Amino acid sequence: MNQRSQVTVGVLGGMGPEATLSFFDKVLRTTASPDDQGHLHLLIDNNPHVPDRNSAVAGRGPSPAPALAEMAHRLEVAGADYLVMPCNAAHAFRDAIEQAVSIPFLSIIDETREAVLRAFPQLGCVGVLASTGCIDANLYQDAFAADNITVLVPEGEDRVCFMDLVYRVKSGDKSDAVRAGMRAIAEALIDRGAELIVAGCTEVPLVLSGTDLPLPLVDSSDVLVQSTIRRAGLESG
Repeated sequence: MNQRSQVTVGVLGGMGPEATLSFFDKVLRTTASPDDQGHLHLLIDNNPHVPDRNSAVAGRGPSPAPALAEMAHRLEVAGADYLVMPCNAAHAFRDAIEQAVSIPFLSIIDETREAVLRAFPQLGCVGVLASTGCIDANLYQDAFAADNITVLVPEGEDRVCFMDLVYRVKSGDKSDAVRAGMRAIAEALIDRGAELIVAGCTEVPLVLSGTDLPLPLVDSSDVLVQSTIRRAGLESG
């Protein structure tokens, strides 16, 4: 693989800011390079003013599509060769991004699906920890439908509790109580038949890791990091 990539990656970030920071940190730590020059050239548009994706999908707030399209165009003009976005729910507005640019957009949903299928080819049921916007837009349900894989998501009180936990993480609360709440919701999905859990919200891995669960946890943020590095022709360490 080429260790001196000239590729520039545009990152639509700020949804939320700490998840974007975590993505950047993971790209740096994961890229195998002995010096500065072997790392990726990243252009990060950290825009926390993008309208709330969950409210928009529910029809209770303005669409983030115009802001996302503007960000994508801005990154292309700045020199990005392809785009990534470390936010799952915002992929409900993927069309607006792709229509605004002529460069490829690497989907965290598609990449996570492919990673899961490669690692677990006999999978029949997956549990997804995702926000209401991601769930209601059927992002993971549609992604796995062609492979006849059942997708379980938080329901009822667990769905309400999950969103409360996500916003607590966004506010900076990464306490043991938040971690325990996330773990309990994941375990409820396992009890319902999930064979693995996908962290389908980039706030989840800020408090929950694979060691917290009895079954595998696939972090969509980690998957996007690996795909971003691989797409640039670099190696991960």
